[in-house]
Amino acid sequence: MTRVLVTATSLCRERDHPALAPLRDAGVDLVFSDAGRPLTASELAAMLPGIDGVLAGLDEFAEDALAAADMLRVIARFGVGYDRVDLAAAERRGVVVAITPGANASGVAELAIGLMFAVARRIPRLDEQVRGGGWPRSSGIELAGRTLAVLGVGAIGRRVAAAATGIGMHVRGYDPFVPDEVLAQAGVEPGGLDEVLAGSDVLSLHLPLTDETREVIDARRIALLRPGAIVVNTARGGLIDEVAALAALDDGQLFGVGLDAFETEPPTDSVLVGHPHVVSTPHSGAHTLEAVDRTARAAVRNILAVLAGEEPEGRVRAGA
Repeated sequence: MTRVLVTATSLCRERDHPALAPLRDAGVDLVFSDAGRPLTASELAAMLPGIDGVLAGLDEFAEDALAAADMLRVIARFGVGYDRVDLAAAERRGVVVAITPGANASGVAELAIGLMFAVARRIPRLDEQVRGGGWPRSSGIELAGRTLAVLGVGAIGRRVAAAATGIGMHVRGYDPFVPDEVLAQAGVEPGGLDEVLAGSDVLSLHLPLTDETREVIDARRIALLRPGAIVVNTARGGLIDEVAALAALDDGQLFGVGLDAFETEPPTDSVLVGHPHVVSTPHSGAHTLEAVDRTARAAVRNILAVLAGEEPEGRVRAGA
């Protein structure tokens, strides 16, 4: 019998989700992770023998984990990130890796906008104080009339740009894979990375994590932003130099930071979590009812396509 391991936490909590029905209808035996979090490479290695496909969360598909996969044919990511999959090792073993581009774009984009408001108006701390019996007065900042820099103007970044424009923000964008004329048609002022950052009031990150983008937002680039800026990251934790961001918060260069992604999750070693001007959420951008359904259905289609010998949508390859 064909066996598929499900590690995406949203589906492990809802094991009868309708999106999984096509796998069951095809006679696939579903095996669920009980960890309640992304699996480490060693944990995966223990679960992959005898598994034909994985509907994967943010698990660590390192080479040693893949070496234990004696029957694996497909890793279908529940989402768009694949920085935790060793693509070269997967290709050497004939394992197809596919993502679900666009399926969670609305959910992530809406959370990015929500984090901007939460940081700008100190909403979580005001709520906490009122719950405690207080009635505080706090001066936040308005987003209307300010300049937003969007790094990574794909499906998510474009939705963030559109929403920000509706708020009354001026939007700049950097994406080396999107032509300037396409950005301009979307109402985004195109520019180089440093050019887009210079003088911007708010920064929203939507880049993949690669060797080139790791800690792309460092002390030098934070200093390019207008003093009192806001940084929001709903992409990958490794994009920000957290030590540099902490220093910028403490000296006032940053008004606040909104984070939905961390280098290590849960973020037990983050220097930013708990700071009074940081709003943190548990990598939940894609966790809406609608996004979970769209993403799960797309991932299931990818698994079934590969098992049938067909090309899946959203296939990613090493070096691409």
